[in-house]
Amino acid sequence: MRKEVAKKYSIIYADPPWNFRVWSKKGEGRSPDQHYLTQGLDYLKLMDIQSIANKDSVLLMWATFPCLAQALDLVKSWGFTYKTVAFTWIKENKNNGKLFCGMGYYTRANAEIVLLATRGKPLKRMAKNIRQVLISKLGRHSEKPVEIRRRIVALFGQRSRIELFARDGNSSPSAKDDGWDVFGNEVKGSIKIAMKGGVNVDQCE
Repeated sequence: MRKEVAKKYSIIYADPPWNFRVWSKKGEGRSPDQHYLTQGLDYLKLMDIQSIANKDSVLLMWATFPCLAQALDLVKSWGFTYKTVAFTWIKENKNNGKLFCGMGYYTRANAEIVLLATRGKPLKRMAKNIRQVLISKLGRHSEKPVEIRRRIVALFGQRSRIELFARDGNSSPSAKDDGWDVFGNEVKGSIKIAMKGGVNVDQCE
């Protein structure tokens, strides 16, 4: 019997469910743990992302500034080399055109970034007019702008691609319609990803 070969992807788009440390009871109410299952860095590093990545591939990973060091560590552990910030999302309020004013221990947070890292040879750039900055309104908690996925496809073309940690009700339904495979414990049709050591998982646990 032939062994099934796992599908590999040229574009890997990830929004890791970072486990934030909060410093007060008040902060717990705004913690991501109140909205979805989070994971620590050690667990995320055990995910065998190299097993689903093509020899020449690109990783685009959402990161918040408090977790920037962890994000760069995770990029390396997944077998990619950090190159640049691909996108910066400037958030607007849902109900008006004013800039969102978030929380922060120092300055009031407003932006999130998407790191770009590569494995093997860089993918050919299919468009030279893709802008880094996106100004758009907030959606539901953790929901990211669909426009980012569109820009990724415009930048690298119609290649095999997957969205990691997709969530039903956020990006995942339209992602599947747009040719993306998905992985996540809140989405139907999630692929399986091996953990280093040989254990297969089809969701974050």
